[in-house]
Parts: sequence; structure tokens; C-alpha cells
Amino acid sequence: MSTKEATVMREGAIYDARSLGYPKMMLLGLQHMFAMFGATILVPILVNNYFKGEGLSIQVTLFFAGVGTLFFHVMAKGKVPAFLGSSFAFLGGFATVANLNTGIYANMTMGEKLPYACGGIVVAGLLYLVLAVVIRLVGVHRVMRFLPPVVTGPIIICIGLSLAGSAIGNAQTNWFLALIALSVIVVFNIWGKGMLKIIPILLGVIISYAAALIMQAAGMTNPGGAPILDFTSVASASWIGLPDFILCKFDLTAILVMAPIAIATMMEHIGDMSAISATVGSNFLEDPGLHRTLVGDGLATSLSGAFGGPANTTYGENTGVLELSKVFDPRVIRLAAVYAIVLSFVPKFAAIISSLPAAIVGGVSFILYGMISAIGIRNIVENRVDLTKSRNLIIAAVILVCGLGFSDGLTFTIGATSITLTALAIASVAGIILNAILPGNDYNFGVNPKGDQSRGVSVRS
Repeated sequence: MSTKEATVMREGAIYDARSLGYPKMMLLGLQHMFAMFGATILVPILVNNYFKGEGLSIQVTLFFAGVGTLFFHVMAKGKVPAFLGSSFAFLGGFATVANLNTGIYANMTMGEKLPYACGGIVVAGLLYLVLAVVIRLVGVHRVMRFLPPVVTGPIIICIGLSLAGSAIGNAQTNWFLALIALSVIVVFNIWGKGMLKIIPILLGVIISYAAALIMQAAGMTNPGGAPILDFTSVASASWIGLPDFILCKFDLTAILVMAPIAIATMMEHIGDMSAISATVGSNFLEDPGLHRTLVGDGLATSLSGAFGGPANTTYGENTGVLELSKVFDPRVIRLAAVYAIVLSFVPKFAAIISSLPAAIVGGVSFILYGMISAIGIRNIVENRVDLTKSRNLIIAAVILVCGLGFSDGLTFTIGATSITLTALAIASVAGIILNAILPGNDYNFGVNPKGDQSRGVSVRS
């Protein structure tokens, strides 16, 4: 996208929502909150499943989605209409940390492992700052040659496929309920119109939860005889309360689990900035600059991880709302962030969400994990990666085998410290090194704008 093209204002678009009046502006902010809501709260729900109920807090997640978004807007000079929600890319990392049973993790409870996973997220967020400095110094085109789609695409494929077993495990607790959730997402994603097409995950959760309530009222149970819903925590939860913040901890093994995932999420950020620029008609890669937006996203992620929240990422769902409403005022996004913060102080609401049956989680993640892998394929296709070239085929093949083959990672000892290098870390390092040393790298960022906009893990309609 040229500078001239990027500065052309979209016909019929509204760049100052105050012209609509404050009541409409408030409703537009609420619409953006609902767009991000289903996907954002799904991350702590899934992570809680990995950590046997001792994982991420929904309240903390909502709080840092709001705070992170506001911080991002400060760093981006208030110019970029982007919302930061929970990143799906780190789900595989959380699942890996939950299953660690060597070294210091050998006798830990799930709740004791969580702070170390969050510490890994802090480091992953700080890697954004490194990339931002490098881009500022040498330019985005040179940097992106080391992270082409032939590397990032297969990595994203591995992220999704590594979680497939978890989806099946949850879904089989009640296949009927899981299929309701799955079917609703498919129907609204394919045939939904307007806002309904943008929030299929939220609709899948709400409608399948309503089905679970009906089944419970009719006296039905899960196939194993367990009740479909358990409202014990809902009854004891208060209406107003502080989010349950925790302090992160650092260990090299957890850092090596989480940090390589930043490769995928940084590419997601660049893709989303390209997509928002194209939607709004302003070149945000130049003004306020990709280095500033990366710093905002990275520090928001580190801040969230430091106090027990998930990694943040720019949300494709909210880009869809921008396209739908044609209201491009960042003030509306900031209103959505405030709503998320307010909602984070309602423990009763978080408890209701936490009562979600495992089967619904399985039905939603059944399609979600597959979509993550499919998005990796889209990365390769839309960026026109030529897999008839031996170098590209070798790079993709090595990444896939490493990412899926080293199921237990590689554990080694340095001094008295046991360190585990996970499959995704091995795959990432191998892919980047091969891309750097094998001749014939023909990727140039900016030549194919449509491909550049499809570089991440965002699950868009």
C-alpha cells in the first residue's frame, strides 16, 4: 500500500464519533466489547482446563484487555482504532507448562506452575521491544526477510495441531452439547449477517450454554452420570470484588516454552496493523509507526503476564466491526476498554462463565484449534509461498516435523539446572536458521498487501 493510497479517506466513514452524539457513541463502544468478548474470555476458560481449575482468572483477563488497550492507545498516540484481547497463540504454551514434570516442576501443583507460564509471557512481550528497535533502525523490509510466511505459517500450523487432543478430550464428556457449540459457530460464521457474523464464538458459547440449562432442567446428565452444570461457585461469588491478581515468576524452561510463540504473535500484529490501515484508509505502519504499535502491544502483554493475565494481541474481530460500522474513531475502542475494566470487578459474572461445561469448551476449541492450523495454511497460500522450490519445502518440512515430533521436547541439564526446550521452540529456531542460510529467499514485505494482512493467528470471519 503506497503512502498516497493509505491516506485516502474512506467514503462515508466517520472519523469522529462525537458527531453522532454520546449515546450512540456509548452503544458503539459496547458493540466493540461484545465483538472481542467471546474470544477474550475463551482463553482463560481453556487455560483453566489445562491447569485443572487453577489457571487464568476471567476477571484479570478482562481487566488487562481493557488496561492493555488503553496503554496501547497511549503508545500509538491515540491514532489506531485497535482493541487488544487475549491471544490464542499462547494456548499451546500454557498447555505445555501445565504438563511439565521435570526439574522444579516435578512436585508442583497446577496453581504453582501458572506464575512461571505468566513469567514466560512477560519475556515474550519484551521481545516486541527488541523487534521494534530493530525495525526502527534497519526498516521493516529487512527484518521481515528473516520471518517470511514459509517460517511463520508452519509454526502456526503446529500451534493448532498440538492442541487437537485437548479438544477431543473435552468434547467427549458430552458429544451432543459439544456438537451444538460447534454447529452454532459454523452456522453463524458461514451464514451470519452483520454483527452476528463477527461474534460466532460468543454465540456458540451462549446458545450451547442455554441448551445445557434446558438439559439440566430436564434432568439429563453427562454420559458418565455427572451433572451437566455446577453452580456451586456462582452461589458463593460476590457481585463486586477485585480481580485475583498473581505475581509472575521466572524460570528458563517456561521462558523457552513461551518466548518463541512471540514470533507468531509479532507477525499477527504486523498483519493486523496492515489490515486496520487498509480498513481505515490511514497508513499506521508509517504514522504513528510500526515500532510504536509493537511497543504498545508488547508492553501491554508483559504488563498482563506480570500480574497473572494472558498475552494480549490486536484483535481481528474488532477490525471486522470497524468495517461493518464504518466508524473509525479510536475513542469508541477506548470506551470498549473501559467497559471491559468495569466488568472485571464483577466476580459473580466470572463465576457464571467458569461454570461452562467442559463439553462446550471442547466444542468451541474443536473448531478453534483447527482454525488456527488452517490460518497457518492461509499464511502460506495468501503470501504465495512457492512449495515447488526445494528450500521452501525443506524449511516447512523441518518445522512441521520438529513442531509435532518432539512431543516431550528436549530436556538437558546445565550445571544444576534442568532446562526443557519445547517442540515449538525447536521448530522456530530450526525454521529461522534454515531460512537464513539456504539460498533463494524471495520474500519481500509490502509487495503483496493482501498476504501481508494475513500473517497472524487472529480468527476472523
